[in-house]
Amino acid sequence: MPAYTIGIDFGSLSGRAVLADVATGREIASAQLDYPHAIMDHQLPDGTKLGADWALQHPQDYLDVLDHTIPQLEKAVDPADIIGIGLDCTSATVLPVDASGTPLCFLPAYQNRPHAYVMMWKHHAGQEQAHRMTEAAIRRGEPWLERYGGKVNAEWYFPKLLEILEEAPDIYHAMAHYVEAVDWLVWQLTGRQTRSAGCVGYKTFYAGQFPDKSFFADLNPAFENVVEEKVSGPIVPLGACAGRLTKQAAERFGLKEGIAVATGNIDAHVCLPAVGIDGPGKLLAIIGTSTCHIVMGEKAVPVPGMSGVVDGGVMPGYAAYEAGQSCVGDHFHWFERTCVNSDLRAEAEEKHMPVQALLTEKASQLVPGESGLLALDWWNGNRSILADADLTGMLLGMTLQTRPEEIYRALIEATAYGARVILDAYRENGVPVDAFYASGGVAQKNALAMQIYADVLGMPVHIANAAQGPALGSAVYAAVAAGVYSEVGQAARAMGGVKNAAYEPIPENAAVYEQLYQEYRRLHDYFGRGENDVMKRLKALKARQMNA
Repeated sequence: MPAYTIGIDFGSLSGRAVLADVATGREIASAQLDYPHAIMDHQLPDGTKLGADWALQHPQDYLDVLDHTIPQLEKAVDPADIIGIGLDCTSATVLPVDASGTPLCFLPAYQNRPHAYVMMWKHHAGQEQAHRMTEAAIRRGEPWLERYGGKVNAEWYFPKLLEILEEAPDIYHAMAHYVEAVDWLVWQLTGRQTRSAGCVGYKTFYAGQFPDKSFFADLNPAFENVVEEKVSGPIVPLGACAGRLTKQAAERFGLKEGIAVATGNIDAHVCLPAVGIDGPGKLLAIIGTSTCHIVMGEKAVPVPGMSGVVDGGVMPGYAAYEAGQSCVGDHFHWFERTCVNSDLRAEAEEKHMPVQALLTEKASQLVPGESGLLALDWWNGNRSILADADLTGMLLGMTLQTRPEEIYRALIEATAYGARVILDAYRENGVPVDAFYASGGVAQKNALAMQIYADVLGMPVHIANAAQGPALGSAVYAAVAAGVYSEVGQAARAMGGVKNAAYEPIPENAAVYEQLYQEYRRLHDYFGRGENDVMKRLKALKARQMNA
């Protein structure tokens, strides 16, 4: 008898869903919806202005994704054969809700209040709170800090929550819970509030217990009881059944009441089984708007600058390490949006090509080093290994002869150099990386980028077979939650996989990129480790002038 699961990936700009055969992982159907409100980084829907480094989303967009995608998927099969559903979101994408789970931004009293909306992973306005958390943890000798790379990132849960307390205390006190978006979505489907073990492990400083309340009181006396007051719901392991689809949800989406709903997961982490990874030493980079780099190891060891290491953070029996780059696809979209001249746009229109496809075609005709350019890929700060949202991008080597495709290629190269910094950090600190896998939109669509990554990293790059890796990964976890497989590794071997051909390093390109990478590392350390804080001074001046 056929059986299928649904996986839905809530990304930065859209929600993507797949219907997968639980026996093979074969994609039966897919659907997608771009978020109607997109990313709110300048103003709210009513025109309320946002400050620097804000990045919000509207939770209604997530519900719209469910309403739009699930009915499309179930047309492909008998809905009675759909046995489970799994969800993933960008992590540390969080929102305040009342006791019933209603987002505060749905309530009329808070619709014009920025702090009542979803704070995305790339909301960096809490950098000051993150700095204070790092300083307090170091001063107090907090043992948990080394599991998070020795530095608190503004993207994580508690800096955002402290930001709300200190900037909008009425909203802080009005919320009953501060929840990860994926946990909130599971709540909507099951009627049961749970917390994903992955989300709390990586983004909420949880390793069997939270930091002592005296740590939170050290930051702000009103923050002392934050865990008891705002961090609620049972913590459920990955691959477990978080609950069953309620009658109300089943009627709304046309599914069978009582099917398994898997524990919510992190978009990057959930992708590992989608490419067939079932053990340590295989690094997966999910390359899209941003990039997450996930690799499993035999045991947990501290790695400076990492976003965390959690035992069982992807699969039982292994320590899973997370690192990331805050700006990759965003980088390329920024360039297309702001820096492409009218001649190139006209050429793309004449050739019926997307602008980035034309840029890629032209950039492919260049050889490494030909442009004379070098960039630092910090347009949205640095997540790993510097963990500093106040760093900004840089482009070096421009002349009056510099062409758009040269800059575009330099930006791609910069993201590859940033990936190598992360890979080197893993290896230097005792975490083996023997193979490199890639998934996500950039990996699927940009062959030039993947060849550059192979050349810069000096190792083959294996590409996910599934076009929507995280969505398939959520379907894999749903199959485990539904009882088809006993554990995630078994499901990964059956349902995951990569394309037959990999991108292999080209020796002559790799030799040039080795020279450029060493130059990148010099700039990386010079501007990123405090020798020259000009980026931060300029950013501070910008903020003062904007608020003048």
